Amino acid sequence: MSTPKLIQGYEVVIGFETHAQLSTQSKIFSRAPTAFGAEPNTQACAVDLALPGTLPVMNRGAVERAIRFGLAIGARVAPRSIFARKNYFYPDLPKGYQISQYEIPVVQGGEVSFYLGDEKKTVRLVRAHLEEDAGKSLHEDFIGQSGIDLNRAGTPLLEIVTEPDIRSSEEAVAYARELHKIVTWIGICDGNMQEGSFRCDANVSVRKPGQPLGTRREIKNLNSFKFMQQAIDYEVRWQIEQIEDGHAIQQATVLFDPDTGETRAMRTKEDAADYRYFPDPDLPPLVISKEWIERVKSQMPELPRAMAARFVADYGLPEYDATTLTQSKAMAAYFEATAQACKQPKLASNWIMGEVSRRLNAAEISIEKAPVDAVMLGAVITRVSEGVISNNAAKQVFDALWSEEGILTRRSEDEALVKIDSYIEIKGLKQMNDSGALEQIIDEVIAANADNVAQFKAGKEKAFNALVGQVMKASKGKANPQQVNDLLRSKLG
Repeated sequence: MSTPKLIQGYEVVIGFETHAQLSTQSKIFSRAPTAFGAEPNTQACAVDLALPGTLPVMNRGAVERAIRFGLAIGARVAPRSIFARKNYFYPDLPKGYQISQYEIPVVQGGEVSFYLGDEKKTVRLVRAHLEEDAGKSLHEDFIGQSGIDLNRAGTPLLEIVTEPDIRSSEEAVAYARELHKIVTWIGICDGNMQEGSFRCDANVSVRKPGQPLGTRREIKNLNSFKFMQQAIDYEVRWQIEQIEDGHAIQQATVLFDPDTGETRAMRTKEDAADYRYFPDPDLPPLVISKEWIERVKSQMPELPRAMAARFVADYGLPEYDATTLTQSKAMAAYFEATAQACKQPKLASNWIMGEVSRRLNAAEISIEKAPVDAVMLGAVITRVSEGVISNNAAKQVFDALWSEEGILTRRSEDEALVKIDSYIEIKGLKQMNDSGALEQIIDEVIAANADNVAQFKAGKEKAFNALVGQVMKASKGKANPQQVNDLLRSKLG
């Protein structure tokens, strides 16, 4: 592990607890649906309401998703795990306890690796356990009333807990992004942070280097990467100021207010003993056979790290490119389809990370909704690599394609090339490759720019660039830049 960055002489120590809502159609212990946005209390059945005589029944799909996650992070999937009752009173918890896992979780250990700049970081995981979500309290301040919506009660969650391995807010965000990528990539969670499908709690403490761990405060329900970094940065500054002023940090649960940029205490933090955990008598131990694990493993997609390594090995991409292109499964698929269409993987990578990403960000859309599909982009890159059009001309073609808003999708490679050639012809963008015509332009530029020629011969490289610019201007941008450079240098000796 690298030497941690110190803030005012203090080391920051962060651990994460993340609640990933599992992508099942029904709840973890009942058949009630889990769809988001339904009218309050329309998706809560007798089991969710904790009516007398009801019993929980385990959702097999939730277990399978937990197995998938364990395999993705290199963890041990427990052959036998136990459900427990976590006892606490809150109005939106009908039973008076939450069914969770405590002593023996379904996923044990594992790690998540990611890059922060050029440095590889690894965060160790303690566990990932299955549990049910609580309901939601709705507060109508303007009428002074509160209501309870139990639609979320019983929604399946996988709580993912790390060791306190994170040493800065930047690392925390990078870890959270990588975890988000993993759970969405393997299809166990939709990752929608605004809807609460991926919620992070950050346990933050500070200490002098070499000292024991400090008292932590838990920042609850961070549902955006931007707010996550702001919340942790504020909390770190606040704790350091408190210690420097001679105050002791009290263990607490805090919330982040995006409007003020500050954290505020919600309640004192409970310890495990306060929840009075004990095995749930209504649920038998969860038994997972080796055959089940092997079956899930055989159905796993190629994981992002493995895919990035393959992009480096098979396509010759730099590791930075490969890591960037595997930020989402859709982006990786778009790259591979583009590379296949143009047979120029590095050019495909440059275009996707450059022009395509710029357009997507400006339009605030995902790669799946890009108006220019991979085959069409491949056709543009093909004509660039063949020298038919310059990079600048290619961008003009790409602009025209993008404005057609998806009309060009689902074409074959041949159809795409025909369409690209039509644009090139109509707009007069074909690159000049006639060496005789180009030599005549170069001769005229040399004759008309005696001062620049003299400066270049005196060793001033900028003068040569000025001559290249004059040639490109005279050719109306159609000259092949490499050909211009070669011919001009040859004529100037």
